Amino acid sequence: MAAIEGKGYRARRSDATPAPENDRVPAEIAVIGSGSAAFACALKTSERGVKKIFLIEKNPIIGGTCVNVGCVPSKIMIRSAYVAHLQRSHPFAGIERHDPRIDRAAGVAQQQARVAELRRAKYEDILAAHPEIELIRGFTRFEDAETLAVETATGIRTLRPEKILIATGSHPAVPSIPGLQDTPFWTSTEALVAEEIPRHLIVIGASVVALELAQAFLRLGARVTLLARSRLLRRYDPDLGAGLQAVLEQEGMRILTETRFQAVRYAADEGRFSVETNHGPLHGDRLLVATGRPPNTQGLQLDRAGVQTDNSGAIVVDDHLRTSQPHIYAAGDCTQLPQYVYVAAAAGSRAAINMTGGEARLDLTALPEVIFTDPQVAVVGLDERQAQEQGLEVESRTLSLDNVPRALANFDTTGFVKLVREKSSGRLLGAQILAHEGGEVVQSAALAIRNQMTVEQLADQLFPYLTMVEGLKLCAQTFSKDVKQLSCCAG
Repeated sequence: MAAIEGKGYRARRSDATPAPENDRVPAEIAVIGSGSAAFACALKTSERGVKKIFLIEKNPIIGGTCVNVGCVPSKIMIRSAYVAHLQRSHPFAGIERHDPRIDRAAGVAQQQARVAELRRAKYEDILAAHPEIELIRGFTRFEDAETLAVETATGIRTLRPEKILIATGSHPAVPSIPGLQDTPFWTSTEALVAEEIPRHLIVIGASVVALELAQAFLRLGARVTLLARSRLLRRYDPDLGAGLQAVLEQEGMRILTETRFQAVRYAADEGRFSVETNHGPLHGDRLLVATGRPPNTQGLQLDRAGVQTDNSGAIVVDDHLRTSQPHIYAAGDCTQLPQYVYVAAAAGSRAAINMTGGEARLDLTALPEVIFTDPQVAVVGLDERQAQEQGLEVESRTLSLDNVPRALANFDTTGFVKLVREKSSGRLLGAQILAHEGGEVVQSAALAIRNQMTVEQLADQLFPYLTMVEGLKLCAQTFSKDVKQLSCCAG
């Protein structure tokens, strides 16, 4: 376990978070933000006895990035694009293939109706059911470490809560490319609600959001050129980026890596973007910029509160979600933690426990990550490079999906399962997966890592046939045998 703790935080058992003592529960707390981390904290502190919770939000709607402009609308769009792709190029004989007629405006209407429904059910209705949580609409800044000034529509409201959680989220990055700011480029926010499919979409970016939306627009009928500063998914095992790139190019996407940008221009009369690069000029009718999400910390006056940030402006927190001020906590995308909504929610809940006298740490040693391209990219734990950087002697095995019966039955064997184990102990350290529905597979690997299983123990588990998750068992078996010589369901 010690070998992979460098990737995250250690966890205390659930029995290390006792019920709060009344004299340790603050009378009032303030939560800046209204997304997943904020609501998790507000609800948990209410549960643990806090009588007054101020929830402060500067935007006209509550719910944060995930439900409004992130996870929910993007996955709806991605799924609709997958259905269009199957109509055009499914692998099954005897079923007609055809180019679907795409009405993106109708799709956006359905998508946004579901967004509104979830925002209402998971945020607005819950807030209405908790009178102890007061929503204050306005922009917040610190006057000092104990004092918040909230600029509302009717004036400045001053708060001095006993504990504070900062959960202000993040926003789309805009790279410093000459001319870019003067053009009507899209970020993911605009792209997700665009009611027309571009003829030619140029995408700047090569990580999660860029790849998910680029493939979705491609499958919905756009011509897509993707520009990467280095390679695809450079934070991950190189095999994942290379494998995904091959798939995207086979589908018709043009991908240019090691791109250097000289300028961006927009001709309004032609409705055309021009992107000057080391590969030459590129022209398209829409430009999507998806190059990361910096934290929303500007304007909070964190320096007045003595709250430390890193070079990117992200708030630095310890394993209890405390900032450099012990009564001020932070969670979610505004911190240096991984930018996933489930990490934000877990951090918000644990911060609430600690605000109210408990003892909770955030465990990221077995953090599953999923990129919702097709095939999906799913990882957990350490890859070979990360393990070696920690001084571990490791070995890995890669199983191509043509060895997985479910993939063969699907007539879709694109991708692989890769497992990394420690040589001396045989303990599973990490899994890297490129597969259709890989996100449904990776959690089993996460549980194995969390419980310090060896690959031999994983190989000995019973897995249902025919399922994609059986690929984990088969890959684990390759450390000791040739799975090509096994019969179906061989134990």
